[in-house]
Amino acid sequence: MSVVTRRAALGAAALLATAPARAQPAWPSRSIQVIVPYAPGGTGDVFARLLSERLRAALGQAVVIENRSGASGTIGTQSVVRAQPDGHTLLFGQAPEIAIAKSFLPNTGYDAERDLLPVALVGNAALALCVNAASPYRSVGDIVAAARARRGSVTFASSGGGTPGHFAAEVLSLRAGGGMVHVPYRGGGPALIDLLGGHIDFFFSGMPGAVPHAREGKLRIVAVSTARRIPGAPEIPTVQEGGIADFDLSLWGGFFAPSGTPAGVVRRLNAEVNRLLEDAAIRDRLVQEGAEVRALSPEEFGAFVRAEIAKYAEVIRITGVRPD
Repeated sequence: MSVVTRRAALGAAALLATAPARAQPAWPSRSIQVIVPYAPGGTGDVFARLLSERLRAALGQAVVIENRSGASGTIGTQSVVRAQPDGHTLLFGQAPEIAIAKSFLPNTGYDAERDLLPVALVGNAALALCVNAASPYRSVGDIVAAARARRGSVTFASSGGGTPGHFAAEVLSLRAGGGMVHVPYRGGGPALIDLLGGHIDFFFSGMPGAVPHAREGKLRIVAVSTARRIPGAPEIPTVQEGGIADFDLSLWGGFFAPSGTPAGVVRRLNAEVNRLLEDAAIRDRLVQEGAEVRALSPEEFGAFVRAEIAKYAEVIRITGVRPD
């Protein structure tokens, strides 16, 4: 190398050494896609759309909901796991594909604890234990007594095998001594139709689907599935109050990001979601949907998710429920 070439190389190296480090691009730099892994209209879809509409203004970019349903929420979840971890693709995840799938579905193609980062919990919604308005059952005790007296005659609906409502009913059946009959449906809507028609004895429905029919006097909500009564309907007792100890299952939903998403993005999104949860209009709407609003840090949400995974692993073990 000539003296001139060597000096030129040294000069270029010096310039590179003194140049400022390239800044990370601002986030968000384009629209944000939120995958809801279920069809429109469900509890999670309602929660996601409620928050996403307001996040648009907070983040200065469009926040677009895309419903990718199928396989108990795992198809949409897989697409987020495979996405670039840059904060522009998020999942609105719920119990089936996050907490239940790990123990219940052997070939999801992902591990929620390894492949997803908990960002922000939006709401923890109770399931409503519903019966037809003309049903003789007015309490959890009535259903349990009937199941014990007439094994194999008490039927319950679910919005699909492996859903929180399915497991809630299986736990109730187990505590009653077994013998209740599961009738799965393709979603909560068809299950409610048959409950209203008197073809099914009871159904653990999402509160948003059950409340309008209860107000019209077409069905009766005899209990809620959470450990405590819910703020939106404090007059309804819990299943625990009906004599079933340690009963606490729910529909919860929150934002997740692919593993590898920058910590700063996760913190920013968590802060924006939690700030929106302090808004009275949003909190009131979530409470009306039967949800408990809990603003958690990413670490606290992660601990919540791990506890839910462990809870459902135990529920699956003790009930012996397996995929169809």
